[in-house]
Order: sequence, then C-alpha cells, then structure tokens
Amino acid sequence: MVETKNTKKTGERTALESFFAPNSVAVIGATERPGSVGRTILANLSNGTFLGKVYPVNPLHSQVLDLPCFGSIGAVPEKVDLAIMVTPARTTPGLVRECVEAGVRSAIIISAGFRELGPKGAKLESEIQAELRRGDMRLVGPNCLGMMNPRLGLNATFAEHLAQPGNVAFLSQSGALLTAILDWSLQEEVGFSAIVSTGSMLDVNWGDLISFFGEDPQTQSILLYMESIGDARAFLSAAREVAFSKPIIVIKAGRSEAASHAASSHTGALAGNDAVFDAAFQRCGVLRVQNISDLFYMAEVLGKQPRPRGPRLMILTNAGGPGVLATDALIATGGELALLSNESMAALNKILPLHWSHNNPIDILGDADPKRFAGALEIVLKDPGSDGLLAILAPQGMTDPAHMAEKMRPYSKNSGKPVLASWMGGEAVAEGRAILNSAGIPTFDYPDTAARAFNYMWRYAYNLRGLYEAAACCDGFQYGREKVAEILSWAMASNRMLLTEVESKQVLSLYGIATVETRVARNEEEAIEFAEAIGFPVVLKVHSETVTHKTDVGGVKLDLQNREAVRQAFRAIRSAVMAAAGAQNFLGVTVQPMVRLDGYELILGSTVDAQFGPVILFGSGGQLVEVYRDRALALPPLNTTLAQRLMEQTRIFGALKGVRRRTPIDILKLEQLLVQFSQLVVEQPRIKEIDINPLLATPERLLALDARIVLHSPGIDDKDLPHPAIRPYPAQYMARWKMQNGEEVLIRPIRPEDEPLMVKFHQSLSDQSVYLRYFHMENLSARVAHDRLIRKCFIDYDREIALVAERLAQETGRHEIMAVGRLSKFNGAKKGEVAVLVSDLYQHQGVGTQLLRQLIDVGHHEGLREIIANILPENIAMRALANHFNFKVRDTAELGMIIAYLPID
Repeated sequence: MVETKNTKKTGERTALESFFAPNSVAVIGATERPGSVGRTILANLSNGTFLGKVYPVNPLHSQVLDLPCFGSIGAVPEKVDLAIMVTPARTTPGLVRECVEAGVRSAIIISAGFRELGPKGAKLESEIQAELRRGDMRLVGPNCLGMMNPRLGLNATFAEHLAQPGNVAFLSQSGALLTAILDWSLQEEVGFSAIVSTGSMLDVNWGDLISFFGEDPQTQSILLYMESIGDARAFLSAAREVAFSKPIIVIKAGRSEAASHAASSHTGALAGNDAVFDAAFQRCGVLRVQNISDLFYMAEVLGKQPRPRGPRLMILTNAGGPGVLATDALIATGGELALLSNESMAALNKILPLHWSHNNPIDILGDADPKRFAGALEIVLKDPGSDGLLAILAPQGMTDPAHMAEKMRPYSKNSGKPVLASWMGGEAVAEGRAILNSAGIPTFDYPDTAARAFNYMWRYAYNLRGLYEAAACCDGFQYGREKVAEILSWAMASNRMLLTEVESKQVLSLYGIATVETRVARNEEEAIEFAEAIGFPVVLKVHSETVTHKTDVGGVKLDLQNREAVRQAFRAIRSAVMAAAGAQNFLGVTVQPMVRLDGYELILGSTVDAQFGPVILFGSGGQLVEVYRDRALALPPLNTTLAQRLMEQTRIFGALKGVRRRTPIDILKLEQLLVQFSQLVVEQPRIKEIDINPLLATPERLLALDARIVLHSPGIDDKDLPHPAIRPYPAQYMARWKMQNGEEVLIRPIRPEDEPLMVKFHQSLSDQSVYLRYFHMENLSARVAHDRLIRKCFIDYDREIALVAERLAQETGRHEIMAVGRLSKFNGAKKGEVAVLVSDLYQHQGVGTQLLRQLIDVGHHEGLREIIANILPENIAMRALANHFNFKVRDTAELGMIIAYLPID
C-alpha cells in the first residue's frame, strides 16, 4: 500500500478546500441595502474577479444585484460548496440545519451575537454545534470578517479591497486588525496566499487551518494573530507536523501574567499563563514574535535565508554607533557576539586600517570603499566561530551603497549562514537595498531590528531541533501506577484534596524519586522515639491534611539536637498551628533527619493550565523561589532530551554543571528524574498540583526534602479531568502475538528511539517491496536519511499511529523490526489511510495480516468511520489482504491504483 497524505491520492476534495477554492458560493442574507454586510459581500463575490457561481439567498427578494435570488439554500439548483451567513445570530442554527440538509460543504457565519454576549449567545453556539454533528459540513466563525483567496480572486469578506497574491497565509482572530493589515499590505505590495478571519472558532480551529495551509503549495509561511488557543491539542498537533517544512509565526495578544488560581502553590504562582504559551510554542516549533511588523519581517527572513546553527552573530559595519545599537539589541534579546578567531583577526589586520575596532562589531571605518568591505566580508563569513552575519552600512561621503551591495550578492546563500543587511538611510541607499533584496538578502531600516531578527531566527532554529522529540514514557517505572492510584483513591474517599506530606512522598517514591525519611508522630513521646531512631539532628514539621505552607503557620522546626529540643519543638508547633489554623488541623508532626543543604535547592512542580492542561516547572527552589523566579516551563510528556532543554532555560543550570571548581551534579540522573516526574503527571490525571521544594541536588544524590500534592475535586468525573496537550505514548496499543512458527512478537506503537532499528529494517527490503509500498523506486540512502526517519519515528500520536512488529533475534540477542503498519488520519474527517510494509525476511508468516488487524482496531478506538488503502493493481498480496478484511473497492482506474475502503461501525 502506498504512503500518501490525506486525500491527495484518493481524488477526494476536502471540506477546507471548498472554503478556499469553491466552485459555488451562496450568500444567505444577501441584500441591496447600501452599506449592509450582505450587499458588500455579494458585491465582492460578483465583481468579476471570482469565476465561480454566486447565489444570493433571501426569501424577501427575487433578484439581488442583478443576480437571481433564491428563497432558501435548498432551492439553489446545485450543491453549494460555500455558504456565507450574514443574518441575525438567532437565525443561524436553523440556517445551519438547512445547509447540512442541502449538502453544503462549508459555511462562514459573519454575524456576531454569540458567546461574547453571555449565556444566551453560548446557547446559540451549542445549537449550531448540534446541527453540525448531523453531517460533515465545516464552519468558520461566527463573529468573523470572512476569508480571501487572492489567487482565485475570491473575496468572501466585507473588506473593501482584495489582497494581492503572494505566498503568506495570514490567520487572525481580530477582524479589525486584519483589515488594517490588508490596507497596509496594499500600500507595501505584500501578497498573501490566503487571509482568514477565524472568529470564535466554533468548528474550524487553528489546527485545521495550519494543517490545510501546511499542504497548500501556494503557501510558504503561516502567520497568526492569536488571542486564545481554543483546542490546544489540535493546535500543537498540527503545528508540530507543519513547522518542520514551513515557518509558523505567531503574535499572541495578552502577555500580562494572569492571576494564578492556585495561589497556595509555588508552581501555580510561577507558571503564568503567558509563560505557558511560550513553552507550548517552543515545544511545537512555532516562532513567537512581539510586534506585528516582526510577523512579516520573519516570514521574509525565514523564507530567504538558512537557519543559524547557534546564537553567535558577527556584525560588520562602517559606523561605530549603529554597530553598538545592534549589539545592545542582540544581547538584550538573548543572542551573543561571535568571537573573532586568531586567524580572522590576523587576516583583518592585513586589509583594514590600523584604527579598525579589532573586535566584533567589526568597524571597518567610515572611509571604507567596496574593496575593503568585500575583503572583510569574506574573512568574517569564513570564521567558524559565528552563526550569522549582519552587515551595516551608513551612507557617508566615501560610501558607495549600490557597489557594496553588489559585493554582498555572491554570499546571499552560499555561506551556509544567514546573512542580513541594514542599509541605513533613504534615497541614498535605495538602489543598494533593491540589489540586496533581489539577491535574497533581507534588508532592515535599522540595525537593532536586524539584530532582533537574527535572534528570532536562532530561537526558531532551537525550537525546531526539538520538534519531533515526541516522548515515550519511561517503561521502567510503570510499577508504581496502580499503588499511587490507590493512595489517591483513599484520599478522595476521605473527601480530601490535599495529600499529607507523607502521602505525597510515597507517591514520589513509587515513581522512583528519592525522598527524605519521614515518620509521623502523634504525640511528644513518639516524636522523641522517632528522632532517636533516625538520629539527631532532626526536623519537625506539622502533620496536617489541610495546612498548605507549613512555615506560614509556624509548623517547621529545624536542627533539633536532642530529646528536649524535640519536646519543645512539638509543643511550639502544636500551639502555633492551633492558633493559626485551629486544633482540628493539627494531627501531629513528621520527624525527618536534618539534611544539610550543601548542594543546590531546586523546585520541580506541576500545575494545570486552563488551556494547555498539565504543565511542568523546573528551576531554583527554596524559600525565596518566588523572589528569584528562575524557572522554566514545559508541557509533558518529556524524554531526556526535552528534560535537558527544560533545564537549559534556567540560570541555575549553569551552576549544576559545576562552577568555581565545584563538582557538578549528575545531569543525566536529573534528566531521568524529570522524565519520571513527567510520567507521574501524565499517568495520574487526578493530581492537580505538585510541589517538590526543595529538591536537593548534590553530586552524590537527588533528594526531595518536601513535597505537596493537591488533587482535583472528587466531584469531577474522570473523563472531565484535564489531559496533556501533547498526547503521550499510546501504550494501550501494545500487544504480544505469535507468528505461525510459534515465535512471540511484540506489536507496539513506534517510538523516537526506534530510528536505528528502522535503518536496519529498510536495509532488509527488496526493490520490489519498496516499489509496492511507495509506488516508486526510492534508494536506500533516501529511505534511511535522518530527516526522513525523524518524521517517521517522532510522530504525533494524535495524527497517526504507526505500529511496529518487533522480535528479539536469538542469533544476535538484539531487537529488530520485522514490519511497520501506519494509520494516518485525514485532516478534518473521521477517516484514515492505512499502509503496511513487511520485511522480505518475514513475509508470508502472518505478520502483515496481524498488523492490519490491529490497525483496524486502532481506527475503531480512535473514532474513525472509514479506513482507506491505496494499492497498486500488481500488488496481489495486498489486494488479497484487503479482501480478507472485507475492504470494498472503488473504481479509480484514472488514478492508476485501487482504492479500497473499510467502513467502521
């Protein structure tokens, strides 16, 4: 079966294609009333630029703008691709019903008056959703401007002018901002492949649109103005797939930190809403910018120049002041000045005047001519210590901006590094700018803007490195799952949402996180007995099922050296807690050894974000954690690579690696601890918040000294609990099976670390097997290329499930992959495409049959309604296998393939 994507091989037309390339459009609510939305949209569609059919729909008119008008959508003489509704909000549920019944493929609701007005409007949205579920129609809006496809002359908005054609898709939640950008683009001659006003995203969401434009050959970059995320999992899933091939650049409104709903939690207080967005964008390879102008700058820069390998920038300038400004902007936004190598320094000394800067920025002085400029340019571009170049030119008496631009032309793409330019000035540098732009070198009016653009490029490159680090949970710690569930159930049965410190530490221990020994003493004598058993000095803390922060109520006593000190500490804690919180909240104390803080105090925690679900926090810990605010956030699940990327974003990480002759801690063990913690967060959705503060890190050990766990309300049903925005490894699809020769095989979802096994698998394939699978010959080096296998192994389990059949080869003692089956979901439809490939060494042993059987089961569990297989006519074995599972066949002789499909009940 062939490897295809969505409907490109099946000849089917997706619902979203009918939005952007409709053959027919109906305007429901069309009118001739001057200044009305209905008239403006109909006029835009019927002015001659759009070549499809346009149908006004309004029961009060027989003709609108010289076009025949129909009383209802059902009365239109053909099935309509796109319906645009401009009627009052109260009428839209009924109109959506009529459109579904009439077979309309897609619709846009322009009208406002929905959830933004409160419960009454929200009820209308619920009614619309109920009608949509009755069919397959997709809907954009409500409360939106509409959309444009400039290449087709389609202006399905009430904006006055149609945008110019281009290769940028611009998606915006603000209609007003969209119209302003449109007006600016016409003046600046910026073109678009499409413009979409998303509105309230009742149905079509960010994920749908990103997936669509990710496959659109006319779109090279996707720009978003975002106010809310909507379906976070759909957004992240689509973005992770598309960002590897096309830049996705976002400006997100509302950067101010939202008030934390978990004020009692250190993690909740530190994990501000906007910081979670940053973590989410980083995880899925999306670039976030701060200014609207940066959206378009970065679309241009990323489209023209290679991505930098690191943050080090070389600055070449003929004026000192602009070089300093660029440096300030570079450092302020996280970049670094590249250090000139000794070889570069010596070479520059030979060609530059005595008084050049002798450092980066490389000031070649104001009297520099094109020859001096070109010589310096060649030297610094070859310097291995830089990741990019910014050339700055200020027009001075001896300057020839056009000639210098010509000297840069050969280096536009040949250096392997991004090359940017700031030709400062107006008319004097206009010709030089035109030369640079035509050569593919982005130009900026100001050098600080260019430096920030370089840092955006580096941040984008950094995000992409982790793009396909999909995290499989760590199998080695699954044994704790059931026991932890029992502890949580016990607390819930007691109507408690706060675990005691002892219970919290038990939970951590069951996931392999070491905790300090902790015993519960109900009275003074028990406290003394336990202290003597543990060994002085000890720590006493209040034992309570309700007290959140023990120090706030006088519930902690440290460094107790003897029996009497323990006795006095017990009494002091009891008195303080009773006075502050009431006698019912004092249940005794915990006795713990006094651990000397001779290492680093860290914080590791989790909280639940309203939009992204569980979030993990790591950083500097201790009592002043909220003062230092040295922390980074990540979305679970994690693997060791993602764990390291999380730590790298904190200042404390530099110290953990060893400073001032201090022994570094074991970073690999800390990475593994974060992975285990991530697994706890993913596997135990009943947990709302976790604080491990401090987590003591020394060269010898990692030890949780204190822990706090809060549960979701017992009244919340399991199905309504927050889930991770990134789907974790689907272990439920693992199964053991025996081949016909009796050998046991493990069939499981593919994992990122399977790449080496996949290389060996492809080495075992014959040319015939490759041709039957991919519909063309593909050489081995192409099949095992890292960039390709990254996308095959580091998959998004929400978008596709790939199962591998794995055996332990007795002759070598190593695991090997025998076969791969893949079920890829269609965007915006309850359908999936299936493909199976079996190594020539294991064909005719039932492996392919079993893989297909399990993939069909997966499709059922994933809620698909139909599975499709594309098969070459000469692939007799695959045709027999499809027939075995009762696939039906469609007549597609013109496509050169057999399309088999299986409805799923």
